[in-house]
Amino acid sequence: MNPIRVGQSIEELPTPSLIVDIDKMQGNINSWQQHVDQYGVALRPHIKTHKVPDIAKMQIAAGAKGITSAKISEAEVFARQGINDIYIAYPIIGEDKWQGAAELARENRMIVGADSEIGLRGLSAAAVRAGSTIEIRVEFESGLGRSGAPREKVLELCRLVESLPGLELNGLMTYRSIAFPGARQRDFSEVGREEGNLLVEAAHEMREAGIEIKELTGGSTPTGKSVATVPGITEVRPGTYVFNDYICEMWGSATYDQCALSIITTVVSRPSETTATVDGGSKTFCGDIWPANVQAKGYARAAGPDAPIDAYVARMSEEHGVVNLGKGLDWKIGDRIAFHPLHVCTAVNLSDQLIGVRDGKVEVIWDVDARGKRI
Repeated sequence: MNPIRVGQSIEELPTPSLIVDIDKMQGNINSWQQHVDQYGVALRPHIKTHKVPDIAKMQIAAGAKGITSAKISEAEVFARQGINDIYIAYPIIGEDKWQGAAELARENRMIVGADSEIGLRGLSAAAVRAGSTIEIRVEFESGLGRSGAPREKVLELCRLVESLPGLELNGLMTYRSIAFPGARQRDFSEVGREEGNLLVEAAHEMREAGIEIKELTGGSTPTGKSVATVPGITEVRPGTYVFNDYICEMWGSATYDQCALSIITTVVSRPSETTATVDGGSKTFCGDIWPANVQAKGYARAAGPDAPIDAYVARMSEEHGVVNLGKGLDWKIGDRIAFHPLHVCTAVNLSDQLIGVRDGKVEVIWDVDARGKRI
């Protein structure tokens, strides 16, 4: 096959391909930055969505403070590209990972989330060996039930950080977004303000006990803008906003026109009058979210030139996506159809490249440098 090249028409691209509308992406970056700036809050985007250092540099150029990542291996990719203010918002456990964080901290600002004595002592010992300092944000659990120490343990952990060599207490973090029980039945702005207030309340408790808390970080794409409005919050860390996706459209955290990434496919079969099969399946679209669990109609939603098309990828095998066609749709074999994936972050992690387009032409080809970085 011929390689993708700059200047190529979108219609000439092989399928399936992940394309990014550069203007829409830049608009998403700018609008979020402008929003948080008005509240004096830092934006530290999570790179799990794009995994591309050059896109992170666009976010930083617009005013972002640094980046958020989940794994040491992701952080290493971005540090090698000159991005040196990194927050790992994940409980790091294991000798090799502690050492990796400590070594990165020699030449970069490294902030790490922690929720256990084991994790803190491991990071401390590694920092001492490396001769570096790691900043710590103690994570507390706020309703999601995924990670984070119980609130009653936070003071103890903060004091432990202060006592350990090689560590410096930076502040507190939490994460719950809209995934905790009952959240989706509520106004997301209210949910975000509540998350911000939980952070502020926890910080007040620590300060009353004589603990210095510098930073309070929370928020996600659905909640981050409202978290930023809470006095005392210093930072929010959305990820999906850079592209947005079908879930964002469905839940109202982004409009259809703010969805910057789409996946172009080709119709390869018409097994029935009401279905079409495209050349993208579970190895192209995300498979980490069961559509019924989030009240979605499928794993991806067809994207039209002016308005959404009533067609959804209803089921998948590895290389087949079976689309339920809406009324009046009669796709032909060979038709090229673009989709907005249900969850863009995991869709990107399945691809080697993102193709940046403007005015119907390829302008840039980004390698997804941090894809598959799980360690």
